[in-house]
Amino acid sequence: MTAQVYFVSGIDTGIGKTYATGYLAKQQLAQGQKVITQKLIQTGNLETSEDIEQHRQIMGSGWFTEDHSKLTMPEIFTYPASPHLSARLDGRTVNFNKITEATKQLAANFDVVFLEGAGGLMVPLTEEILTIDYIQQQNFPVILVTSGRLGSINHTLLSLEAIKARNIQLHALAYNLNDESEDTIISTDTQRYLKQYLSMHFPTAHWLDIPKIDANAQKNAS
Repeated sequence: MTAQVYFVSGIDTGIGKTYATGYLAKQQLAQGQKVITQKLIQTGNLETSEDIEQHRQIMGSGWFTEDHSKLTMPEIFTYPASPHLSARLDGRTVNFNKITEATKQLAANFDVVFLEGAGGLMVPLTEEILTIDYIQQQNFPVILVTSGRLGSINHTLLSLEAIKARNIQLHALAYNLNDESEDTIISTDTQRYLKQYLSMHFPTAHWLDIPKIDANAQKNAS
């Protein structure tokens, strides 16, 4: 068994990647798939990844053996910042071999792996390597999380241009309905515009609606 690995990124920090990742995993579980999530690099935590905890809460799955063994959270840094800074402050480097080996082990035992990044595509993982560099090196298809907040059209198109420039496959644009603008005119038109743009420029990519959730399930999902 070799899983399909999808890299879940976002147009910005706090756009809803964690909730979207957990929701998509829950949907795959409901369809009978053997699915797991992984966090590329977790910052701002000590022993466990809060994002993986959120995934499991949304999935309603409880913890996996792979969570306890840290395969789903291979690199954790303590300072809540970009990985390049958090790693430097912790006095160690990002171990990419550890990350890629963990992903390979997960892929060998599951049908689908959703790999959540940290922040957006251009977030630096080290002084030399951006998130998008790693995605390109690993040849992962991307699920890009966006929303209807004011400014998201600009951020989304910039991200899509970066994906196209690197010849990275866009699997889907995931529209987070939990992050809508309070101005319904703006949010409605943003959704219309992005759907049109996607059909014109990325005709093979999917549009995914990430539905609203109750306040308890949404708490701390980002």
